[in-house]
Amino acid sequence: MAHGLGRAGASVAIWSRTASRNDAAVADLRAAGIDASSVACDTADEAGVEEAMARTLERHGKIDSLFANAGISDDAPFLDTSLEQWHHVMRTNLDGTFLCTRAVARHMVERGEGGSMVVVSSTISRYGGVGMAAYGTSKSGLVGLGRTLAVELARHKVRVNILIPGWTATAMNDYLRENEAFVRATTARTPARRWATPEEFHEVATFLAEPSLTFHTGNEVIVDGGYTVY
Repeated sequence: MAHGLGRAGASVAIWSRTASRNDAAVADLRAAGIDASSVACDTADEAGVEEAMARTLERHGKIDSLFANAGISDDAPFLDTSLEQWHHVMRTNLDGTFLCTRAVARHMVERGEGGSMVVVSSTISRYGGVGMAAYGTSKSGLVGLGRTLAVELARHKVRVNILIPGWTATAMNDYLRENEAFVRATTARTPARRWATPEEFHEVATFLAEPSLTFHTGNEVIVDGGYTVY
């Protein structure tokens, strides 16, 4: 998504806990001719998010769009899921998105020029998943957060939409793609008969950030190869 936005002319700021991964992402973006910077930030830490906002505004001057896509999964059978595991997932997936959207919304409302915020959920918000109680609940919660923000912030010209991606070949699910039976099952369940590639979200991100689409808010944009309707 950062590549798609950058190719459309955006400057990109990456927030992530790990400085080395940030540096690699920035180098990759800059190699493609994209103006990019990064801030090492735990998005679930309130003070860290405020510091990241200040540094990003100092570097870029303003924020026109936010993609809240930090997420983790800690799979475990429900009967064995500890409260610590539950809180660990919720802290990043829900608390982190709350803090980031709040910080950026405050900036956008203060500027008075509106903007676009995208909350990244998952197709698991539509169905259950074995061993994914915490992850599924957090991603369902993001749908509720996104809807609420869309209603509350519309008067300030801040658009909020929810991106619901299907099975996509990313580093987060490398361990799933190592299971051939799982890949066969999910591919067969997807009408497109394959998983998505990250590059297929370039234009999706650009569409969601497009400032001229001033009436597009509160929408759940599902990009899953037909998985949820099959």
